[in-house]
Amino acid sequence: MNPSVAIRSFEAVLPHGVTLSCRTSGPDAGAGTGSLPTVLLLHGFPESAWVWDDTMLALAGQARCIAPCLRGYAPSSAPVELEAYRARHLVEDLDALVDRLGTPVDLLVAHDCGGALAWNLAAARPARVRRLLIINAPHPGTFLRELRDNPAQQKASAYMNFLCRPDAQALLTERDFARLWPFFERMGGAAWLTPALRERYRQTWRAGLEGPLNYYRASPLRPPRDAGDTSLHALTLPPAMLRVTVPTTVLWGLQDTALRPGLLEGLQDWVPELDLVTVPEASHWIVHEQPATVRHTIQRLIGS
Repeated sequence: MNPSVAIRSFEAVLPHGVTLSCRTSGPDAGAGTGSLPTVLLLHGFPESAWVWDDTMLALAGQARCIAPCLRGYAPSSAPVELEAYRARHLVEDLDALVDRLGTPVDLLVAHDCGGALAWNLAAARPARVRRLLIINAPHPGTFLRELRDNPAQQKASAYMNFLCRPDAQALLTERDFARLWPFFERMGGAAWLTPALRERYRQTWRAGLEGPLNYYRASPLRPPRDAGDTSLHALTLPPAMLRVTVPTTVLWGLQDTALRPGLLEGLQDWVPELDLVTVPEASHWIVHEQPATVRHTIQRLIGS
């Protein structure tokens, strides 16, 4: 088999002691990459790097693709301390991974929680990323505003407070992950969720959920717990964390029931080179529902 059209795995051992388990397609660094662009793909919750396999295979011959299992997601390192899941540490992982790849990333593609990391990396380390593709992942500035001021977004994000509970992992694993499947089924349906894919998710979740849940526990961006919770009104985010100068495309399924369209308003104030592409019939899970749309968007961006 031509190695450029197979999914391979490697362990990225980073200088600060974290190891990211990565999936990759296309040529290895130094193995004839030539002018092929490097594409880094970040998954969200409750998923893993393998969700990008079909996308990476479709890009064979067009790009060198790398999809890491993020910190906390097996089999990558999963520190037990909550502090280890603060944004600065997660960005440090990506910064070091790009160093290990040996070249700036031509296109950073990110969905859901992976998008939060991508926004932060592009703001803090713009030289690392030439282009950014965000897929249904809110910018921290608009997310803070909507969580603070918009009752519809507060209601849509209420599940985040459940995920922060200390017993969340135990509750989510009960009865064949009965509380996890609705994350797919109630966010636009899940016709794409075949029995074989369900089994792959089970295998991923059996490896542990505490790390993925710690992303929510460590973040200050969550909806108010009750009418007396005013913590978001005291929260401010530094301008350097919000301004993204990297050319950015946002691909957004408008049927996303967890992330409401208000999150798109005012984006250009923080992202001056913004191309907003909305897909009216797609949900939060556009990566699975419309893989051709995602693939064609990536191909357009790496070809421009």
